[in-house]
Amino acid sequence: MTDETMHAYSLTELGWQRVFRQQLTLEELERWQPMRLIEQSRHEVTLIGEQGCCTISLLSSMPQMVVGDWVLVNSEGSFERLLDRSTCFRRIAAGHQKQEQLIASNVNTAFIVCSLNDDFNLNRIERYLAMVYDAGAEPVIVLTKKDLQEDWYERSTQVRALSANLSVESVNSLEPETRQILSPWCRQSHTVVMLGSSGAGKSTLTNTLLGEQRQLTAKTREDDSKGRHTTTARSLISMAGGAMLLDTPGMRELQLVDMKAGIAATFYDIERLAGHCRFNDCRHDSEPGCAVQAAIAAGTLAARRLENYNKLMREQALNAAILAQRRAGDKSQGKFIKKGLNQSVRNKRGL
Repeated sequence: MTDETMHAYSLTELGWQRVFRQQLTLEELERWQPMRLIEQSRHEVTLIGEQGCCTISLLSSMPQMVVGDWVLVNSEGSFERLLDRSTCFRRIAAGHQKQEQLIASNVNTAFIVCSLNDDFNLNRIERYLAMVYDAGAEPVIVLTKKDLQEDWYERSTQVRALSANLSVESVNSLEPETRQILSPWCRQSHTVVMLGSSGAGKSTLTNTLLGEQRQLTAKTREDDSKGRHTTTARSLISMAGGAMLLDTPGMRELQLVDMKAGIAATFYDIERLAGHCRFNDCRHDSEPGCAVQAAIAAGTLAARRLENYNKLMREQALNAAILAQRRAGDKSQGKFIKKGLNQSVRNKRGL
């Protein structure tokens, strides 16, 4: 635990907003204390509130929690209730288990951090955008290592072309002026999350925004221009301007699940064009009267963008189906176990 977590903060400094206050009854507000989850491990969570910091052991009876959550704690420091989230970031956890993983909650703005070096990838940026839009937060694309890339402006222009309303900032994360550039999104009571692949420069950017060396950093590998994975845990940190900053480990794999709305928001241009196709069930392949293919032929829509749209749509649908099947299986197994236990009790009673 850091020295920062040893003293108390006001609820406003921690990101408390009206949407959370409206969930509390007068009795709850008088009896219990709202606290925010700032660190998380497999077996316990660290919370901070107006009266200081505490650690709570996780029990199977508790709901699933994630960094950024607001919880109510009683006078004995025990868990009482998890408040409804205003936003929630999720993905399919890395590995072969295909399980949904929560990443962060109650975030206002997501800095999607992408390096301008050889690791630059528009498809990956669109993937992150889909997750941010699905969560309900505001995305800001932060392109790092501007000082190391001569054609940084060209790449920045490519990102801006993804959406006319998308905020895009190109920075040298080591320069103090970066704090001023990103300050509009780091205001009091707001929470910002850092998202991006390993080595994108999130830890360096975090240190610059905080004005101190809080996170470990590592140099870029010379053989492939990729950075090294340095952040290993999610943590919520207060900033001088009054915002809360949530740094996350780099994601080597980001699989989407049940995010049709988030993908539609990311590829709003394709969704809009699809409304003008001759057939309602147009797959935008070789059907006659396809407005999407017409836009590609006219050069107003990149073929790459349609390919990525189709890929993400297939991926999220497949992952959603797998999770639904697993939940159904777990539910069926639970009923079977319960039926067996009830039968065992009846047998003991001689029924």
